[in-house]
Amino acid sequence: MIQTVEHVMSNNRLNLIRSTLENQLSPTKLEIYDESDLHIGHAGAESGKGHFRILVVSQKFAGLSQISRQRLVYKALADLMESDIHALSMSTVAPDEN
Repeated sequence: MIQTVEHVMSNNRLNLIRSTLENQLSPTKLEIYDESDLHIGHAGAESGKGHFRILVVSQKFAGLSQISRQRLVYKALADLMESDIHALSMSTVAPDEN
């Protein structure tokens, strides 16, 4: 199977996002979707960064507002937001809400 440069970059980004969130938030469930192909031609896509949608279930979200949960995710991914992520859509859930 031949992989394109874009496919390899996407896999690398997904792995970076996954390992970062696993290390920072210890999720019990983590789903990451690369939706970059839906944004081809979009001005943000020209930067080469990706568009991602994530679902994170973590005990660290218990008792926090949605804004506070999203701040934790953005803090964890801060470096990748500079280099690899153009847009991020997220659902953040505490285990007892799942």
